[in-house]
Order: sequence, then C-alpha cells, then structure tokens
Amino acid sequence: MASNYETFFELNRFAVIGRSAVKPFPILSYRRLKALGKGVYAVDPSTDHIDGDTAYPSLEALPEAVEGVIIEAPKTETRDWVAAAAERGIRDVWVHMAHDTPEAVALAKEKGINLRTGTCAVMYLKPGLSYHSIHKAIMQLLGKY
Repeated sequence: MASNYETFFELNRFAVIGRSAVKPFPILSYRRLKALGKGVYAVDPSTDHIDGDTAYPSLEALPEAVEGVIIEAPKTETRDWVAAAAERGIRDVWVHMAHDTPEAVALAKEKGINLRTGTCAVMYLKPGLSYHSIHKAIMQLLGKY
C-alpha cells in the first residue's frame, strides 16, 4: 500500500512554490514532475521565468486549478502559502523538510489540508542513485517513508 507521501504524486496538476530571489527555486521537483508528464506550474513572486517557463506570482494567477502544491519558499512565508492553498480549495500540500512552522501545520489541520512535511519531495521523484536515494533508504529504514 502506498504511503501518504507516495499518493501525493498520483495527482495530475501541481504548483511548485519558491522564491528564487532568496534561495534556489526547487528545480529538481519542478523538472521531475514535468518529466513524469504532470501539469506543473512554477510559482515564484520574485521572477517571471523558471527554467524557461512562465513563473506566476501567486496561486491565484495560475491559468488553471492545481491539485497539489509543493512549498519550498522561505520558512517565514510557509503559513501564507498554506493559507493561499486553502483559499484556492487545494487539499494536498507538501511543505519541504525544515520549512514547516507550527502555524502552517495548525492552519493546514484547521482547513482540512492533507499536509505532507518532514521530508523532501525529490526523494520520491528522482529515480536512480543520488543523495536523494540515500535519504530515501534511511527514511525507509526508519519507517518514515
């Protein structure tokens, strides 16, 4: 049976949120979702383009609804992005490890969002041997995969 983390990637349309003016955009997740044939939009209020694609400043600006959101923006913005997802009716949100906050977690619970946090989305997306696959092996051993 697939874990809650694994079922996240059964969705079809995603927004990947970052702020490249502060830290590198989560390009590995973005590119891998595209490679899997998923609909994926870059959301980055600090730039107009990510990887040659249009970057949108907000979830509201997206040309179509998405089912899932990956947040890897600065931690100080996490709660606001969770709130934006809730306002758009998005019920599946992944907050990259070490980017969650108690306020974001509480808000997700209050709004009925299935929040995935505490780990890295890339370890579920990137096949082959890499530091992400090592992370995956460790998480599996710990029963946290």
